[in-house]
Amino acid sequence: MIGRCVIALSVLLAAAPALAQSGASIPEPSDALLFGLGFAGLVIGRWAARHKPGD
Repeated sequence: MIGRCVIALSVLLAAAPALAQSGASIPEPSDALLFGLGFAGLVIGRWAARHKPGD
């Protein structure tokens, strides 16, 4: 699951130069960092909810 997220994020970052040439706005690095931290929190929270503390 985390591997898929890393692949999706790398594809989005690789497409950034193409988006810049088309006139689309590119988010600030801090925005991307906050989004990534929020997404990682969701993934970790879902993982923690599925696993019991004794496992």
